[in-house]
Amino acid sequence: MRNLVTGGAGFLGSHLIDNLMKQGEEVICLDNYFTGRKTNISQWIGDPNFEVIRHDVTEPIQLEIDRIWHLACPASPIHYQMNPIKTSKTSFLGTYNMLGLARRVGARLLLASTSEVYGDPEIHPQPESYKGSVNPIGIRSCYDEGKRMAESLCFDYLRIHETEIRVARIFNTYGPRMQPNDGRVISNFIIQALTGKQLTIYGDGSQTRSFCYVDDLIEGLVKLMNSEVNGPVNIGNPDTFTIQEVANLVKHKINPNLEFIRKPLPEDDPLQRKPVIEKAKKELNWLASTPLESGIEKTINYFKQTLIQ
Repeated sequence: MRNLVTGGAGFLGSHLIDNLMKQGEEVICLDNYFTGRKTNISQWIGDPNFEVIRHDVTEPIQLEIDRIWHLACPASPIHYQMNPIKTSKTSFLGTYNMLGLARRVGARLLLASTSEVYGDPEIHPQPESYKGSVNPIGIRSCYDEGKRMAESLCFDYLRIHETEIRVARIFNTYGPRMQPNDGRVISNFIIQALTGKQLTIYGDGSQTRSFCYVDDLIEGLVKLMNSEVNGPVNIGNPDTFTIQEVANLVKHKINPNLEFIRKPLPEDDPLQRKPVIEKAKKELNWLASTPLESGIEKTINYFKQTLIQ
């Protein structure tokens, strides 16, 4: 298989490339380096099965490929709110261009969608059938509504052009290669703890999240791509923890003497998020297996090495 990974130099994209390269696949990495980093893919530079193209998915590109793994889009609030119009363009035009490419060459496309399509959910936990509770004009809407539009495009291409699509709704994922400044809760806590700062908790810390370790997430994406399931399929860890519990765990692992500082909850920040993964278990035979404590230890070790460098 000749694989195109958009956003391939990013957090998830680079781990996916590792997986594909280790399987002996041919891989083309497409990235404009807005949030991706060349160091994430440096181990494959020079490999005859690997190629890098600097390109923005909002512009069309012509390639001969068998599979498209469409991961390109800033995924953390800090990054996607930095240029919200660009974020909307990436979700719409980027997906439109990749679907057009898939249709032209007969490739199968997997869209990395998100649990953000559920917004601040009124149903808990969230099955794929839940249509969401999204603020269409809020500060997160560029990402939330952008991904909802991307899903709509995928299913219209399936219905009208019979394009092969796979749609994954990705829930909170963490692990090595997260950016230290991406504003996500686990990386925030780890960086603050390693640098001796107070751990910042937004709200009262009772809001819940599910956290999926990156290796488990990539396994789920690969199984979905290789299946006959169009989706959407929730890919995430159904085990939930409060933000306070995560802060306590990181504090215990790094420095038990650290203190907490509390700030107001950001606008439209969901109070709870948990996937129903019965479809992934039944149709993909997939289940996240890495315990939070083990995954956080691996992530701490990564950031320790990164900060030393």
